Amino acid sequence: MTTILLNLANAGVFGFDTSILSMGIFFGGIAQIIAGLMEFRKGNTFGTTAFLSYGLFWETFVFIIILPRLTGMPAATGASLGYYLFFWGLFTLTMFVGTLRLSGALMAVFGTLWVLFFILAAGNFTGNATIIQIGGYEGILCGLTAGYAAMAQVLNEVYGRTLLPLWPVKPRT
Repeated sequence: MTTILLNLANAGVFGFDTSILSMGIFFGGIAQIIAGLMEFRKGNTFGTTAFLSYGLFWETFVFIIILPRLTGMPAATGASLGYYLFFWGLFTLTMFVGTLRLSGALMAVFGTLWVLFFILAAGNFTGNATIIQIGGYEGILCGLTAGYAAMAQVLNEVYGRTLLPLWPVKPRT
C-alpha cells in the first residue's frame, strides 16, 4: 500500500503529503522491520533480508524528506536522490535473482521494483518530471503485484489451499 500511495503521487494523481510519510514510517518501515525480524526467527534469509532492507528503505526515505526541515541541512539534490534510488535498484536486481528460485509472484514484485528504482533514478538524475510520472505508473503496478503476493500468501494459508496462485518455481533435478 505504501508503494502504491507514493507512486500515485509520482504519477501526479495527487500531491506528495504527510499521508505518504506516515505510511512510510509505520507500514512501509516499522511493519516491514518487524516482519524481517519474524523471518529471521524462522531462518528465512531471503525474507529477513528483504523485509529488513525495504523497511529501512522507507525509514531512510522519510528521513531524506524530513531532515532538512528538522535540522536545516540541505535537501537531497536530484543527483543524490538519483544515486540513492540507483543503488536501491542494484540491490533489488540482486534480490530479483534470488526470486528465480522462489515464485513467479515474487519475481513480478522484485522485477517491477528494480525497474521502478531505475526509472525513478533516471528521472531524478535528469530532473525530467515525465520520467518520474512514468515511474509512478510503473510503481503502481509494482505495488499491486506486491499486494497480490501478500494477499495470496495470507489467503492460501488461512484457507489451507490455493485460492490465489503464487506460481512456485519447480526445483531443478
